[in-house]
Amino acid sequence: MRFRSLESRIVVLFLLLILAVQLIGFMVIRTGINQNARSEIGKELVIGERVFRRLLDQNAHNLATGARVLALDYGFRQAIGTNDNETIVSVLDNHGARIGANLTVLIGTDRQIKSSMTGAVGKTLQQAAVSLIDAAEETGSGAGIRLVDGHLYQVVVVPVKAPQTIGWVAMAFPIDQRLVSDMLELSSLQVSALTRTRTASWITEATTLGKSNADSLASQLQLQQLPLASTSQAPLDIGGSQYGYRTLVLADDGEHVAMVVLLRSLNEAIAPYEALQTTLLMLTAFGALVAVAGSVITAKRITKPLRQLTDTARRLGEGDYASGVDIRGDDEISKLARAFDSMRGEISRREAETLRLAYWDTLTDLPNRAQLVKTLVSDIDQASKSGGCCHILMMNLDRFKNVNDVLGSQVGDTLLRQVAERLQQQLEGSTDVLARLGGDEFVVLLPQASLRATQLVADRILKSMERPFVIDDQAIDTSVGIGIAGFPEHGKDAASLLSAAGIAMYAAKKSGHDAVVYDPASDRASDQNLSLLSELRQAVERNEFVLYVQPKIALSSTTVIGMEALIRWVHPERGMIFPDNFIPFAEKTGFIRVMTRWVLEQSAALCGQLLAQGIHLKMSVNLSTRDLLDQDLPNKFGDLLLRHDLTAASFCLEITESAIMDDPVRALQTLERLHAMQVELSIDDFGTGYSSLAYLKRLPVDELKIDKSFVMNMENDTDDAQIVRSTIDLGHNMGLRVVAEGIESVVVMKLLAEMGCDQGQGYFISRPMPAAKLADWISQWTPPALHAVQSAAIVEER
Repeated sequence: MRFRSLESRIVVLFLLLILAVQLIGFMVIRTGINQNARSEIGKELVIGERVFRRLLDQNAHNLATGARVLALDYGFRQAIGTNDNETIVSVLDNHGARIGANLTVLIGTDRQIKSSMTGAVGKTLQQAAVSLIDAAEETGSGAGIRLVDGHLYQVVVVPVKAPQTIGWVAMAFPIDQRLVSDMLELSSLQVSALTRTRTASWITEATTLGKSNADSLASQLQLQQLPLASTSQAPLDIGGSQYGYRTLVLADDGEHVAMVVLLRSLNEAIAPYEALQTTLLMLTAFGALVAVAGSVITAKRITKPLRQLTDTARRLGEGDYASGVDIRGDDEISKLARAFDSMRGEISRREAETLRLAYWDTLTDLPNRAQLVKTLVSDIDQASKSGGCCHILMMNLDRFKNVNDVLGSQVGDTLLRQVAERLQQQLEGSTDVLARLGGDEFVVLLPQASLRATQLVADRILKSMERPFVIDDQAIDTSVGIGIAGFPEHGKDAASLLSAAGIAMYAAKKSGHDAVVYDPASDRASDQNLSLLSELRQAVERNEFVLYVQPKIALSSTTVIGMEALIRWVHPERGMIFPDNFIPFAEKTGFIRVMTRWVLEQSAALCGQLLAQGIHLKMSVNLSTRDLLDQDLPNKFGDLLLRHDLTAASFCLEITESAIMDDPVRALQTLERLHAMQVELSIDDFGTGYSSLAYLKRLPVDELKIDKSFVMNMENDTDDAQIVRSTIDLGHNMGLRVVAEGIESVVVMKLLAEMGCDQGQGYFISRPMPAAKLADWISQWTPPALHAVQSAAIVEER
C-alpha cells in the first residue's frame, strides 16, 4: 500500500504497532485465562467431591445419633420385649417424623421387618437394611447410601439391646433437595443427584439447577455415555453456559445406578477477568490516541505551514463554532483544514449531546439527579413566594440486585425501563415530575401538592407495583419502599429535602411499611449513634469502662467454679450503656481489639486478687471475629499471663460459631496456637451458628456453651428440652465439657443437672455484678436444694 502523505504514514505506522502489540497480548492473556479457569475448576470439583462426601458423612453421623436415641428409649425396648406392635409403630412414626426420616422400621433378630412406620414398606428397604446389620453389630451402627424403590436414601441401622440384641432399628433418609442445597451453599458448586436402571434414562432426584437445565444435563449424560466416575475433559453446554463437571457413583445394586454430578460454571469462573480484558482495550485506545498525538506533533514540526491553523483551533477551543475554516488547495494542509472544519461540526454536535446527557438519564429517558435538583430548586422557590408547599416521593426497588445477579444486567435494565413507564402512568398532574437518581432509585416531584395528595400518589404507586413485570415471558415480582418529605415541614432546600426523603425511604424498608413520612427523630438517632461512636475511642483513656462478672457453678455440686467477664460503659452524661449499644460499632471499626485487651487485663488482675484471697475460679472471656483474625493474639495473651503471674488454666476463651465462619483458616490457626499454650477454649452460643458439626470436630475446643434461647423455656417446651439433652450428649460424646447459660429457675437448673450438664449460669444463680462484689457474693452464696425440687415432666412424644 502506498501512502500519499508523510502524515498518514506516521499515523498508520504508530497505530499498527500499538494495535499489533495489544492484539497479541490480548490473545495470549485470554488463552491463559481460559486455561487457568479450566484448571481451577478441575481443582474446585475435586475439593467439592471431598466436601460432598464429608457432608454425607456428617449427615450419617447425625442420623445415627438420632437412631441411637430411639434404640436406647426404655419404653421402646419394653414394647419390643412385650411385642406391643401398636406402641412400636407409634414410636417409630413419632421419632421418624421428629428427625426427618422418611422410612423407619424395626427388624427382628431373624432379619425380617417386624414393624414399620405407618404405610407400606418395600422389599428393597429390607434388603438395604439387612446389608448394614453386620456393620451395626460390629461397630454399634451401620450406615450407607442405598437405592430404595429406585430412589436414593441414606440408610442407618443401629442395634436395640436389652442387654442382648433384640432387634435393629433401620431409618432411611432421602438424599433430597435440602442436601444438594446445603452443598451449593458450602462449595458454590451446582449439584444434581440422578438415578436410572441399566437400560433406562437418567432421572433427576434432586438438583440445584433449574428444571430445564437439569433435564438438559440428564439428556447429555445419556447421549454421551459418560463413565460413572470421572472428571470432565470437555465442558457441558447447559442452558447456554459452559460447565465443568465431576461425577461420582453413590450406589449400584446391579439393577439401579445412582450418582451425583458436581458442576462449576466456566462462564462464572472467567467473569472476574472481564475487567482485565476491558483494561487491555482501554490501553489499546489510549495507545492509539498517543500514536495520533505523536504523529500530529511530528507532522507540525516537519510542515511549518500547518501552524497557520493554530488560530482556528484556538477559536474552536473558545467555543466559536460558527466561524469556518478557509480551505484552499488539495495538499496536506488543506486536508488538515478540512479535518478541523469537520471537527468543529462534531464538537458542536457533541456539546449539545453532552448537555442532554448531563440532565437526562439515557436508560429511561427521565430527568436525572442534576435536572431534578434544578426543577426542585425552582419549585421550592415558587412555593416559598406563594406560601405553598411541595412534596417528593423517593423509592427504590426491593430485590433488584437479585434480578441483576440471577437474570443479568440486560433484564435489570429492561425492568428499570418498565418501572419508569409504570410510575409515569401514576402521575396525573401536568407539572408532576418523575426522575431517576441512579441505580434503582426514583423520585417523584409533586409541586403544590399537599401531604394527603402525596400519600394518595404513593398508594397508587404501591398498588401498581403489585402487578408483576413480564420480561422475556418471565414474571418478575418486585416492590418499593417509599419515603415522603415536604417543603417547608421537612427541609428548606433541595439537598435537605432529598436527604429527608432518603432517610424516610430507608425507614420504610427497615420497618416493613410501604410508605413512611420523614420523622426528624430518625436524624437525631443517627447523630446520637455517631456521637456515641466518637466518644467510644476516649472511653478507655477516661477509665469509663467497668468490669462486670457473672458466676458459673458446677451443677452436680452447686459449687461456684468460674465466672464470665462482661464489659459495661458508665458514660459521664448518659449513664450506664449496655454492650448491645456499643459493641456493634466497636466490631465495625476494629476498636473491639482495644476493648478485648482491656477486658483481658482487668480479668487477669481480678484473678490475681481472688487467688490472693484463696479463691480459685476460672475466668471466661469472649473473643470477637477481629480478635480471632489477629495472628499476634497468642503472643499478647502469653505476655499477659507472665505480667500477672498466672497460668493458662486461669482462663477459658469463648468464641462464637459465626466468628469462626468469617475466616475459618485464620481463625483455626489462632485457636490452635492458643490451644498449644494449654488455654481452654469454648464454643459460645452453640446451636445458633452455621455448620456447627462440620467445624466442631476440627476445632481444638474443650467446652460447649448451650445458647440461652434453648435453655430459658425448656421446662415448658419439649423441643427445647430435647435439643438441650441432645447437645449435652453430643458434647460428652466428643469429650467436651457442657455449660448452659440462661438458667432462670430452679426447675431448669434441676433439669440440667438430671441431664448431666456440667456447669451453668443465669439470673437464677446471679445477675452480672461489678467485679469488686464477687468475693462478698461467694461468701454469701447458698446453693439451692435441688433434691427437694419437683422438676417438670419432659415426656417424649410416643
